[in-house]
Amino acid sequence: MENSYFNRKTRITASVIGTLLGLAGIVNHGIFEILQGNTPTNGFYIEAIGDAHRFWLHGTEGAFTIIHNFLITGICVILAGIGIIIWSLGFTHVKRWATVFIFLMILLTLIGGGIGHILLYLPTWALATRIHKSLDWWERNMPARLRKLCSALWKYSLGATTISWLILMELGIFGYFPGQTDPDTILNIVYVFLFSSAILACITFICAFARDIEDRTQNG
Repeated sequence: MENSYFNRKTRITASVIGTLLGLAGIVNHGIFEILQGNTPTNGFYIEAIGDAHRFWLHGTEGAFTIIHNFLITGICVILAGIGIIIWSLGFTHVKRWATVFIFLMILLTLIGGGIGHILLYLPTWALATRIHKSLDWWERNMPARLRKLCSALWKYSLGATTISWLILMELGIFGYFPGQTDPDTILNIVYVFLFSSAILACITFICAFARDIEDRTQNG
């Protein structure tokens, strides 16, 4: 029965990426929103990093919030981020993991946890729905040689996704990139790492599918 499937490498991939998303909400948004104190946001769109704590010209970390107070927004973002991390680390075995995950990520987006992360959490949610599903379609349509290659590359792809996202987090706050000082150039580099992280995450899930298929084949 399809319900008996449990794809471990897919689960690990979802767990790691979910944790990174929760961490970004806390570090890049929640903490800096709290630092702005008990002040009104004056609208739905906010700059999570205020002038007093900004490290570079474009290091504002724009966000959307339905809570019109920086302190409360920051506290709620941190709580939501912690919830996402706990859910990602401890509950990927739950069959409704992806449903709760997308709910928490939408909540994080609505309360000031960022906007750009949408590019990462949507494919993560969609592909993580395969944790407890058959991967027969992928097994039928992925050539055996390609599947073996992807299987072997899974952990390296996961590492590359993690590094790319952590660099993006650093750039968002500090804007430091070796050999670059022009803010507009660094902003373009930020976009490169944002899209690269999303693409790498998709590739990593495909590699995880391949690894889970190979593991299942080897284990009979």
